[in-house]
Formats: sequence, structure tokens, C-alpha cells
Amino acid sequence: MADDGVWKALADPTRRLILDELAECDGQSLSGICARLATRHALGLTRQAVSQHLAVLEAAGLVWVRRRGRYRLHDLNTAPLERIAARWLTPDPAGDVP
Repeated sequence: MADDGVWKALADPTRRLILDELAECDGQSLSGICARLATRHALGLTRQAVSQHLAVLEAAGLVWVRRRGRYRLHDLNTAPLERIAARWLTPDPAGDVP
């Protein structure tokens, strides 16, 4: 199932915080994300730990990475979340109610 990676990514509270930070301020570098997690959430994660969380989010399609010079900038991609919401929150067109 394609959504398994999304559920795995959302299962971790640190990854959810990273998504929250990207929702508030898109296009952040790894350093920027680390700084926001440290100052706003008192999380003292290493750059490597944050990078591993970002890799899971990227694999799930929740984060896009683009390069600007020597920096990798991370952007939130809400399309996988929209697919999940549409799957369960959209009324059944046949009107079947269990």
C-alpha cells in the first residue's frame, strides 16, 4: 500500500514537529530546521538525527528537496496527506452508510 510510508513518517512525534515547522516556514535548510527544533521545542537533536528524520519524510513524499547553491532546502508536500484525507473524509458517492 502506497500510504504505508506516510503512516510510518507520521508515527514519530519529532517528524510531526519537523512537518509543523515546514508548514510554518517552507524552504528551510537542515541547519534552519535544527535551529528551530532546538529553540522552539527544546530538542537537542544532532544534525545527523534530523537528517535521518528528513530522509524518512522525503521517502514518504511529505518533503521535497531542492538545491540552491550548496544548500538543500526542504519544502512541505501535502499531496500524500490530501490523498489520505480524501480516502476517508470524502462522502461515499453511492450514499452507502454502514
